[in-house]
Amino acid sequence: MKHIIIGTAGHIDHGKTTLIRALTGRNTDRLKEEQQRGITIDLGFTWFDMKDGNRCGIIDVPGHEKFINNMVAGVVGMDLVLMVIAADEGIMPQTREHLDILELLGINKTILVLNKCDLVDQEWLEMVEEETRERLKGTIMENAPMVPVSSVTGEGIDKLKDTIAEMVKDEVEQRDINSISRLPIDRVFTLPGIGTVITGTLLSGTITQNDDLMMYPVMKECRIRNIQVHGKDVGKCEAGQRVAVNLANIKKEEIHRGCVIAPVNNMETTRRIDVRLKVLKDSERLIRNRERLHLFTGTSEVLCRAVLLDKEELGPGEEGLAQLLLEDDIVVKRGDRFVVRFYSPLETIGGGVVLESNPQKKKRFNESSLDELKRKESGSLADICELTIRQHADTMITRTELSRLTAHSQEELIPYLEELVDQDIILEYPMKKDVFYWHRDSAFAFRQAVTRTLREFQITHPYRYGINKAEIHNQFLKHVKLNVFDDVIARMVEQDIFKLKNEYLEMADFEIVKDDRFIKIEKFLTDSFEKCGYEMLRFSEIDKHGYPDELVMDVLRVLMDEKICVKAGIDLELYTMKHYMDEARKK
Repeated sequence: MKHIIIGTAGHIDHGKTTLIRALTGRNTDRLKEEQQRGITIDLGFTWFDMKDGNRCGIIDVPGHEKFINNMVAGVVGMDLVLMVIAADEGIMPQTREHLDILELLGINKTILVLNKCDLVDQEWLEMVEEETRERLKGTIMENAPMVPVSSVTGEGIDKLKDTIAEMVKDEVEQRDINSISRLPIDRVFTLPGIGTVITGTLLSGTITQNDDLMMYPVMKECRIRNIQVHGKDVGKCEAGQRVAVNLANIKKEEIHRGCVIAPVNNMETTRRIDVRLKVLKDSERLIRNRERLHLFTGTSEVLCRAVLLDKEELGPGEEGLAQLLLEDDIVVKRGDRFVVRFYSPLETIGGGVVLESNPQKKKRFNESSLDELKRKESGSLADICELTIRQHADTMITRTELSRLTAHSQEELIPYLEELVDQDIILEYPMKKDVFYWHRDSAFAFRQAVTRTLREFQITHPYRYGINKAEIHNQFLKHVKLNVFDDVIARMVEQDIFKLKNEYLEMADFEIVKDDRFIKIEKFLTDSFEKCGYEMLRFSEIDKHGYPDELVMDVLRVLMDEKICVKAGIDLELYTMKHYMDEARKK
């Protein structure tokens, strides 16, 4: 069964609320001020049943320009929009702004409703229809079905319901119930004896009674005490449904419109997002670099500055890549749509789509950063996984972290990750509690750096077996857990890139060459130990014959490793020939 959310849009006083009352028999103006003033200020919600038995939720959004932020919040999760135009007035300023917002937010399933037909004659109605069609050319509503109605007399309401049913059947797609649950909050209130209640449209996944979820960006866990859909208690709700949820473990004061409920550790708060930004072609304003804007995405509204990455400014109809620096925490997901309004005066000037929800800081006009963003824009989820893993070269990334940064469930990511592993694009390191991922380019860079370091070390210290593995870890991958690092080294040892001698890492082809200098040092060491016998020698007592202490010690370590010499004592270190110790043990 499809879960359908229908919304209204249009200029103030064009009859959106009255139309909904005609469709449903209920009034969505719930605030006293709304009923007194006769305009919708905040979001109203109700529903109606279609002939096939499907129940459609319907959201009434404000038309007044002062309440445009509420309108944007209401559009979230809509499958179909009724654009209401009064037949006695035609297209008005808020009609255009609502139309621009729908286009920016990617909502293209629309029905044009000519309301108040009872106030005009047939000739006027035909003229308004023709003029409306002309003015909508080139917009998302150019080919939208048009239905004349009268919300007062009921004329055309049945035809409108039939048109809705036809579009729902043929054009509206089923929402994804298998991804992570995500519920942007548009209302929060308390009820006596019940507690905190939030409402919103479930964008994806499912929510079940008694689920433990996280409230973002306040980062507080809460439990789902009760769920209502269309006024009835249910045990579970699915993507596409308008829901009211009673929460435990959280107070109304801790929540606000713009918060999002999602699984624990499945999303990441951010104050920076990478976007494709577009200016409306009819806008009279430019977006300049570091322009201060109002950002609307989901049910969130925050101030931001737009850092333009590939242009100096964006004019009407132009678009480009940008990084938005936010003044408050929000949570978003790649592919989310947004609207930006000018800081002052407050008017809609553009919008776009989120390319990355938790990006690193980017320099303007940097070719590699721009290429990366273009890949993210056009790429699949596998491409996003690869690029995100690549960004964690020094730390690696766990499957849990990847899920949180991409805002996709682990179950969604696994097929793409397996594909990348099979193609040797990323490396997988399974551990007890999680799976770590590393890009092959990062692994290659690590291998090259360690190889270079070992080669240089072996030139400087030709009689040492290598560098202690702990030093390599601390120098190159200190932010990677030790057990994961051990796995990395073990794999490279298996591939004959490196080898381990005790806990020392060296190149696989490295062997200590016993040249003339080595042989000379070896001879005076063994001669000294033979001469002293059981008296043994401290290292400081050895005649070095002018060689540096460090070089002599390197040769001595090799001799001890080869079981020619030995070290005795703990606090006081003494050296002698191994055969003396063997003979002493026998005696």
